[in-house]
Amino acid sequence: MSKHVVVIGGGVAGLEAAGWLAKAGFDVSLVEKEETTGGHINNWFKLFPDRRVSGEVKKYLDGISINDRVKLLTGTTLTEFSRNSDHFRLITNHGKELKADAVIVATGFDLFNSARKEEYGYGIYDNVISSADLEKMFRNGLITMADGNVPKKIGMVHCVGSRDEKVGNLFCSKLCCVTAVKQAIEIKENIPESKVFCFYMDMRMGGAHYEELYREAQEKWGVSFIRGKVSEAGETINHRIVVKVEDTLAGRPLKMELDLLVLMAGMEMSKDGRRVAELAGLRTGDNRYFAPEDHHFGANVSNIEGVFYAGTCTAPMNITETISHSRAAVAEVTEYLKSGLD
Repeated sequence: MSKHVVVIGGGVAGLEAAGWLAKAGFDVSLVEKEETTGGHINNWFKLFPDRRVSGEVKKYLDGISINDRVKLLTGTTLTEFSRNSDHFRLITNHGKELKADAVIVATGFDLFNSARKEEYGYGIYDNVISSADLEKMFRNGLITMADGNVPKKIGMVHCVGSRDEKVGNLFCSKLCCVTAVKQAIEIKENIPESKVFCFYMDMRMGGAHYEELYREAQEKWGVSFIRGKVSEAGETINHRIVVKVEDTLAGRPLKMELDLLVLMAGMEMSKDGRRVAELAGLRTGDNRYFAPEDHHFGANVSNIEGVFYAGTCTAPMNITETISHSRAAVAEVTEYLKSGLD
């Protein structure tokens, strides 16, 4: 008799896990809180480092997860999560009961709410936007200020909500630097005459072709990188943004007027993930992500037998890492259910 696996979360990790579970011969219920699957990839225009159109990856994920063995439950959250002697019992917000032999948690991440950094003026000044807002402009094919004019001078603030004791996020979100570089290049492609400034603490380009993209931004596109933390942002009478920053390489303070200020929002454990942790009694770590059994050889294993993790619910990851982590979770589930049959 086929085993049943519930996958919680229909983003990149959940879709990948569901597809490979189905290929392995398991019946799958994929629980997604939104009405559509895909998660954050739906909001991204192009992906680093090769600036591939995000829709191509979404097409692949849809292709692998559309399977007769995968039952998709969108607009669905869990209200109960318990384990009986031989299976898990999950109740949805629609009152549906799901019995599972194993569970994969793939609840992903939330982008940091930039309004929590009040000194940058997000939600206060019209021409202060987040990196996610900028992606929407890329998708719409038009980068504009609040008054509809095209910005000529754009600043990008790294590490918003990451490596920040004030907001309680001491960890590095890992992807903000490369996202800023990618977006800076795309701004220059769209507005060649623009000047783009990246304000950073240090550049963390730890991925395949990330460093090359960083060099391209400087050498080909003329993006300026200023090592220094923005202390505050204000607004002029004509709605330009004034930033104060210390250039730590030059050893002097700077005051600069900009048409548009972009905040590179970091990653956090998702609210839905926190709910699942409380419902199921799953352990979280100091960074509030799910804590795996072992970061070296048990990265997919939870503190509850039969529950496994996939993707960015455990730590910030790029899409490539997320897909690999999801396939590893499927391997763990397969071994776990196989051992139960022996």
